[in-house]
Order: sequence, then C-alpha cells, then structure tokens
Amino acid sequence: MRIGYYAHHHGSGHCRQADKLAALLPIEWQQQLTVFTSLPIDAYRFTTLTEAQIIRLNPEDELAEDVLAGRAGQYWQPSALHYSPVGNSDIQKRSWQILATIQQRQIELMIIDVSAEVAMLCRACSVPYLYVRLPGERDDTAHISAFTGAIGLLAPYPRALEAAMTPAWVTNKTLYLDFVSATNSDPLTYKAFLQRLADLALATEQAEVKGLIDSTSVGDSKQQNQPLIVTVIKGYGGHQAIDAKLSALRQALPEALIISLGPISDEVRQYVDIATEVDDVTPFIAHSDWLLMACGLNAIAQVYRYDTPLVVLPDPRPHREQEVMAEALIAAGRALSWQQFITPLVAGRVRSTASLQAPLTVEVPLNKHSISKVVDNQTTAQAFMDSLVAYSGNKQWFQQWLLPQLQLIPVT
Repeated sequence: MRIGYYAHHHGSGHCRQADKLAALLPIEWQQQLTVFTSLPIDAYRFTTLTEAQIIRLNPEDELAEDVLAGRAGQYWQPSALHYSPVGNSDIQKRSWQILATIQQRQIELMIIDVSAEVAMLCRACSVPYLYVRLPGERDDTAHISAFTGAIGLLAPYPRALEAAMTPAWVTNKTLYLDFVSATNSDPLTYKAFLQRLADLALATEQAEVKGLIDSTSVGDSKQQNQPLIVTVIKGYGGHQAIDAKLSALRQALPEALIISLGPISDEVRQYVDIATEVDDVTPFIAHSDWLLMACGLNAIAQVYRYDTPLVVLPDPRPHREQEVMAEALIAAGRALSWQQFITPLVAGRVRSTASLQAPLTVEVPLNKHSISKVVDNQTTAQAFMDSLVAYSGNKQWFQQWLLPQLQLIPVT
C-alpha cells in the first residue's frame, strides 16, 4: 500500500517518528511512504526518506485577513476542531496540497501524527486514516472526534504505560507499537566511555575533571573508587526548568560527576562538571549511574530498555502530555520523580553514593554497564510496518490484519 504520514510541526519528534517507522520498511518499499509536514527542512533532516518524499505544507498561522480567528470561542468554533481560522489562504492551500497529493500519489492510508483538523479533512473526504495517540489527558471533543473517525489508533509507547484514565473503547481501538528507538551506534565500553569524558573535559578546559577521571582505576566495568556519574539530558523544547534543579543537584551530590547534555543557561554552568552537546547519547544512557531528563516520547524511547535509574522532570505541555507519561513511568517502577530522588538526599538519609543505586523495575532487565548492544523490542512496530507491505489494498488490510489484531468488529 502507498502510505501518507502527516507529521505535526511542533518540535521535530513527529518527523523523527515517521523516519523511525520508515526505517522498518524494506528499502524497496520506503519509496511508498510520503510525509506531509510544515516543519522546515533545517529543523529536521530525514535519514531514511528523500526530500522528494516530503511534502512541505504551507504554514497554518493566523493571518491579518482571516475572517475569523483560529479559536473564535463559543458558537463560532466547531468543537470537533482545535484550531480553524476562516478565510485563511495558507490553510486553504495546505488542505489542497494534502488532498491533491493523496490523489496524485494514490495514497491508500494516512497516518496522522497529530491533527484533529487533518483527521476531519480525511474523514470528510472518505480517506481512511490511523490516528497517533500521544500520552496525556485527551478527552476533549476534538480528540474524541479524531479517535472515533479513525479506522484504528496507534500508540507509540508500550501498553504498560497507558494512563489509567483512558476509556476502554479507546484502548481497545489502539495498536500499541511500543517505543521505536532510533538506530544507535554500538555502545562504548565503560573504559572507552570514561576516555570520552576525559576528552570532553579537556576540550572544555576542565582540567580538574579530567584529572579526576584519569586518576581512577579504569577497567571494563565501574570500580568502587570511581565517582557517581549523573547525566542530565535536555532538548531544545525547553531546558530552563531542568536547569533550575542543577543547584540543588550539586548541593545534594557535591562529589558526583555531573554532565549536562544539550542547551544550558550560562548562570548554572558552575553546577556541572561537563556541559556539552553530542550526536549520540547512548553511551551516557548506558554508563551513567543516574539520568535526569524530561519525558518527551523520543527521549524516553531511547532510555526505556536500559536499566540506568531514571529521574523524570516533565516539561509542561498541552494536555499534560509529559506529566502523564512521567506518572506512568513512576507507577511502573521505571522512574523516580524529582522529589522521590532529592528528598532523601536533602534529609540526610542517604549515607553513601552506593545507597543511591535504588532498584527499579524494568520490563527488559539488562546488565549494568554491559558492552553488548541493546536489542530493541520492536516486534509490534515491525509487524505493523510489514503488514502494510504484505497487503495490496486498504480494505483487505483493515479486515484481515488490523481488526484481528484489535479483536474488534465494527457494528452498524
């Protein structure tokens, strides 16, 4: 089947998810996928798809000549839509772009990640679509309408992390893809990782930190005399809230080696030992003693199957998206909240760094500091993408593959 994928332009995560799913297709079938997005080319560069497969849509910002604003209020705003300016030429053009491309490329199935408006456009035009369900409180009319109009729902996370508040009919209609991880390089050995840290310390003129690393006895696994390594991972969607915790983190763990990956505010650099940006965070995930990070889906997908203890600091997002994911991770025993982590330190109940190694329950237990590559458990996502190749038509695929997977039968 020829597939279309609508990737929302807020952040790069939606385009990245399309890229990761495309990578699960056989190379000869990757050309059958078309991505629609208004995200500019310099905001995310696809690794699996060519630019010819990307339809760059007109933006959907409000214009001075709009007849009505995008959120016009009661009696002027359809409850089945989140945002719908009237008389907006850009939105008119992007709608025509979507429909014209569906017709020209004979797209048989759309995956919408995410937009209630594009979902309603497809349903009104009788185009079958799957709707990507993100975490969070999404019980408003627009979301419910998008879920109802879909022939199926996709959750890019494990069923074990589903929020308890989600209605049964929504979960029953959902295919859980688990976390789809990007292809990472082979992880470094612990010895090579410490050498990487020493090189980073030297490059950032942190001679004292380099000396601390060089003075430890380095083998292929962590030794008792080596410092506790705490890595703080941040993205460009907002890092100030996590930066605000660095002073307390340093005060609580004065002897730890604290690493900040990603953007950092100048006034808090003094609280970390190494502040840098890297292309691949995998070695830091594998070999740190603790990770502190927000709860974006792509970031959590990278760390979920490692056994490194995780402290979650969710960013505020619409529909409490990251907060709900953080609550699910904590409830599953895969993470601690900031308060659960810091309170014992401040209260002085933790007497040594060794006692910080709190046992956490993980679905796929792995040996700490293992040098073997983590095996991604992507069987559901792989089976889903394989099914799109195996069936030649959307009706046959819907009836013979998707409905049996969901164990549902539509009734009239």
